[in-house]
Amino acid sequence: MKAINAIRMGGVDVLPLIEGGKGVSVSTGISSGHWAAAGGAGTVSIVNADSYDEQGRPVPQVYHGRTRRERHEELIRYAIRGGVAQARIAHDLSGGRGRVHANILWEMGGAEDVITGVLEEAPGLIHGLTCGAGMPYRLSGIAMRFGIHYYPIVSSARAFNALWKRSFHKSADLLGGVVYEDPWRAGGHNGLSNTEDPGSPEDPFPRVLALRKLMRTFGLDDTPIIMAGGVWWLEEWQDWIDSPELGPIAFQFGTRPLLTQESPIPDAWKRKLLTLKKGDVFLNRFSPTGFYSSAVNNPFLRELQGRSERQVAYSTEPVGEHTASYGVGARARQVFMTEADREHVRLWELEGYTEAMRTPDSTLIFVTKDKAQEILTDQVDCMGCLSECRFSNWSQRGPNYTNGHKADPRSFCIQKTLQAVAHAHGDTGDAAMDNNLMFGGTNAWRFGTDPFYANGFVPTVGQLVDRILTGR
Repeated sequence: MKAINAIRMGGVDVLPLIEGGKGVSVSTGISSGHWAAAGGAGTVSIVNADSYDEQGRPVPQVYHGRTRRERHEELIRYAIRGGVAQARIAHDLSGGRGRVHANILWEMGGAEDVITGVLEEAPGLIHGLTCGAGMPYRLSGIAMRFGIHYYPIVSSARAFNALWKRSFHKSADLLGGVVYEDPWRAGGHNGLSNTEDPGSPEDPFPRVLALRKLMRTFGLDDTPIIMAGGVWWLEEWQDWIDSPELGPIAFQFGTRPLLTQESPIPDAWKRKLLTLKKGDVFLNRFSPTGFYSSAVNNPFLRELQGRSERQVAYSTEPVGEHTASYGVGARARQVFMTEADREHVRLWELEGYTEAMRTPDSTLIFVTKDKAQEILTDQVDCMGCLSECRFSNWSQRGPNYTNGHKADPRSFCIQKTLQAVAHAHGDTGDAAMDNNLMFGGTNAWRFGTDPFYANGFVPTVGQLVDRILTGR
């Protein structure tokens, strides 16, 4: 195994080991502070992170606004307070070692307000901004305003080319690195394009090499590329280390830090990770962002699959084969479907899926009465956690603050489920793991086969970093 040497990143020498940012209340100041203390770059998530009361207890994110816009403003205030709290914890725990980065989704509701709010209230505590899930053209401008390095997340050379030409060329000196996030292997939201097959993963080497060749045309020969997604043992990536073709490379670990003593996820989640089998984590497109995402196959995802499977096309007038009438809702408004689909509906109703819900695509899905009520309640309670949400049809852009489409009952409230799974505890833990979204990289099954975790061993962050440095 080749030696893992420090690289120059963000103006300092650090281990080329980056903690991947993980959404709502998962990449906290505790986990990232310890990662930085081990000599790498820790990452706090400022996506609706926890803040704390005077007794150190997490402050519940309860919304009181009557309108979505009012609740959206509350969400931004919660996110800023939480981001500042986590940044302070990480800074204190790092002891001046490594780097502390902040991660945010560009498609998060109020992302720019949250980033600027955190940086204004926590000066000097954050050394870099990592941002993906969208095309963060204005990220470099924020970095210039605060004199901080930035790390865009891309899944192709083409995406970085667009970002560079649009705005990043104006602040090349602050570009600390470029995160290549493998769209087939990384956990959470992924950047698969419409031309890429989710079922046919591509070798990351040619894609990263193409990114490096492009960066060299911009004079970015020495700017690190951070490989994210699918990294487990570094001995499997030896050809990448000190490669003249690829230039300086760092490696991002998002999934492995989930199973550490400092990881804030519930014990039930940690136990679940040790039981996963190959194929238990897969790409799906149920997210209200519209992006593909990688998550654990559990009853929550299977229920979403069932909604889409119990789906038929309809027309408002009898057209062609759409001659079978059906009454939708309490008023039994007539729509028309094919005779074959009407028979499917009859069978679904016998199974208890009696409630028809319209989608933006002129289809109906069929769910139980309880599920229909849950969906409608979640849509009404929307707090604008995304810049645009296909589930609730929220948009943060006025004047109407809608995305112009009907709300889509085939999706779900992502803020609700991520808060629930991250904060489950005690006897409710196992049920929460079944009934909520559990993001994870496609390599998460390796927890159960890696001898490092034998007999249920859960390392500290420091022990994990030491293990990674051995190549295993």
